Amino acid sequence: MITPNLPLAIILGDATPMELFKKGGPVMWPILLLTFLGITVVVERLLFIMKENKNRQPEVVEKMLECVERRDIDGALAVGKKSPDFIARILVYTLTNKEFSMTNAFIRASGQELARFGQGMATLDTVITAAPLLGLLGTVTGMMRTFGNLGGGDMSAAMGSITGGVAEALIATMCGIFIAVTALLPYNYLNARTEEAKHEVADASNALEILVKKSETMPPFAPRH
Repeated sequence: MITPNLPLAIILGDATPMELFKKGGPVMWPILLLTFLGITVVVERLLFIMKENKNRQPEVVEKMLECVERRDIDGALAVGKKSPDFIARILVYTLTNKEFSMTNAFIRASGQELARFGQGMATLDTVITAAPLLGLLGTVTGMMRTFGNLGGGDMSAAMGSITGGVAEALIATMCGIFIAVTALLPYNYLNARTEEAKHEVADASNALEILVKKSETMPPFAPRH
């Protein structure tokens, strides 16, 4: 009976992370690069989202809209300029350029703010897509190595190389899929937060348009009831 020098269960079960990395073959280096890239993007984006959530001041936005309804544009600008809220910044830019084109000003300001929410998402998407593909590449190279060793005459002597090739294939595949799945969770959360920001911008746009038109149809000093 032929006994492998390094049974596959031992290779995958008892090896240290560094040993697994070495046994995963050359493809582990680009996988490692993707790992660091993904971690960097996720940490930076989560810190950004935390900062934006902390800076949200919906009450300031409401005060600005109330000022607009009263035709007090200067008052709305005075309130908004003090706020770190991204919706307030959009409204400030829009009202500042209201005389030229309120719609275009709002689109430009909202586009700049929403672009901040989308930064890094393409990179994270690349990590999610490329990681399992690199794992598959490691599978192919590992199996090629295994079948290459099967062609030797002495199977007992080649058994260590054969199990090493199988281990390379499995380790690379495992790491690629693990990175993709791990990165997918924050990616979906960040996408959801971006969509939420888009809804907030759209709501502010609709509210501003309604109140501006409403204020234009009101008499200059009409009493409010």
